[in-house]
Amino acid sequence: MTSRPKSFGAAITGLGLVTPAGIGVKENWDRVQSGVSCATADENLRDSPVAFSCRIPGFAPREMLAGSSSWQLERFVQLALVASRQALEDAGWDPVAWDGTRVGVVLGNSLGGVGTFERQHSTLLEGGPRKVSPLLIPRLMVNMVAGYVAIDIGATGPSLVTATACASGTTAVGTARELLRSRACDVVLAGGTESALTPLVIAGLGKMGALSRRGDDPSTASRPFDACRDGFVAAEGAGVLVLERPEDARARGAHVRAVVRGFGSATDAYHATSPSPEGHGIEQALRAALADAGMTAADVGHVNAHGTGTPLNDVTEGRMLHRVLGDRPLVTSTKGVTGHALAAAGAIEAAYTALAIEHRSVPPTANLTRLDPEVEIDVVSGVARDAVIDVAVSTSLGFGGHNAALVLAAS
Repeated sequence: MTSRPKSFGAAITGLGLVTPAGIGVKENWDRVQSGVSCATADENLRDSPVAFSCRIPGFAPREMLAGSSSWQLERFVQLALVASRQALEDAGWDPVAWDGTRVGVVLGNSLGGVGTFERQHSTLLEGGPRKVSPLLIPRLMVNMVAGYVAIDIGATGPSLVTATACASGTTAVGTARELLRSRACDVVLAGGTESALTPLVIAGLGKMGALSRRGDDPSTASRPFDACRDGFVAAEGAGVLVLERPEDARARGAHVRAVVRGFGSATDAYHATSPSPEGHGIEQALRAALADAGMTAADVGHVNAHGTGTPLNDVTEGRMLHRVLGDRPLVTSTKGVTGHALAAAGAIEAAYTALAIEHRSVPPTANLTRLDPEVEIDVVSGVARDAVIDVAVSTSLGFGGHNAALVLAAS
């Protein structure tokens, strides 16, 4: 008998979630398990053709980031800071007690401080250069989120931002795992963040035809894999995972929620915004992740799919999943509840995948009333489905043809 190659595991010891489904792990898990969508009318988009979104309710950065100059920070940074603090608390880490030189930060982001850009551009046109804020550039740059989190927790190891569009959060987790494998770090905060629900961004996504137009009932608009889907609902959010080598986690008595066993990435090289019709890029990424994990398709019991709710993505991804994994794994798209948080989506969904393994339950795909007949996979709908999950997969596809996949396993 041929033995499987030994894979490297990164233990997930902490989770932080700030999403439309709630602030904190419990609120998030309860909401995605309910299968109730977070999409609502959005007053900030009232003049937009698409006037609804999935915003985070009750987010109060001045209270949640007491003691910091939170007013200077762009919202995508604020979300990441809160999620990072949650994740460290969940992991039982006190930054005062660690060697910061051995701590890294890898976060995904794509649009940076686009809200500041829009506001400051108007200021420039109306008042001239003298009225432009000196904080414009620090609030605009995507890399600043990793910098601010590193400052907040005293991490002086590697810090960087991954930008692979809607695969950014997944890419960040995979990159963080490599920092642990190479022993460049002992602890890495990995994840993604995005807050780009601005009139300009929504107008751009709308003109591309990416967004749902179900403005008469936003709560039914995000419907991954449904035969009547017509686009995604834009969202904001942040998800952060604390990753450590399993032996280090055990040595300090940490609770390991799940283990990241494999990562794969690939590029379609096909089109700027449309996925390769046969899903060759995401298939390559998924197969690479399974090989990296030393596992086969038969090992996979659950998939948290990218599942945006756009006509092209869901058929492409559904066909690919059936081709690679068959119809046995229980598939869900939690975007039915949360909407699509762009660069943060992959990290948020990696956290949900870890929770599905830990709680032995697969959340339902919201608003799925009739499965697209071209999608021959077992998509969970209606209510959550209990299942013992030893191995699960989370997939992400991004504009530019970026694809990434993670393999998670029970600890």
